Amino acid sequence: MRLRARRRNLVVWSSSAGPGGPDCRGRGLEPRRPARSWRTRRRLRTGVLLVAISLIRLGAAVRPRWRPLLAGAVLTAAGVVLRSGMAGVVMIPGMLFLVSALLVPADPEAAGPRRRELERELAAYSTPAQVRDLEAILDRYPDSDTGELRDILARQATAAGPR
Repeated sequence: MRLRARRRNLVVWSSSAGPGGPDCRGRGLEPRRPARSWRTRRRLRTGVLLVAISLIRLGAAVRPRWRPLLAGAVLTAAGVVLRSGMAGVVMIPGMLFLVSALLVPADPEAAGPRRRELERELAAYSTPAQVRDLEAILDRYPDSDTGELRDILARQATAAGPR
């Protein structure tokens, strides 16, 4: 099944007034848009759909740290291109994504195994007396050196619940 062929050239046999004049109404002589505008719209929609699909696939393949950066770059670029209309408002979320990309930890995958091992070792301090002894040892060192240990201990205390 095929689409019907569209008429490309309209022939006006008699026109007393200009296009769209008063005596053209009701006789099929109204001004029409260009014949190929539907092709342009269809290609534009197809192109936008392909770009959206490729961005979704690219976002799935990118590391978690780069996802907000990718989204921010796309939205900011779209906002710059469309800045004259209301669509230019997408620049604001794009800028917010770019700022939030700075707040994502540098490499969570590399820190994962080391941190899990540290959590297992600190879980050995199970009694309150052992935890107090460990905290007394940690108090001898600056917070910049023991901050990660204190964070793990605090998380384990909240996970264990009230004792």
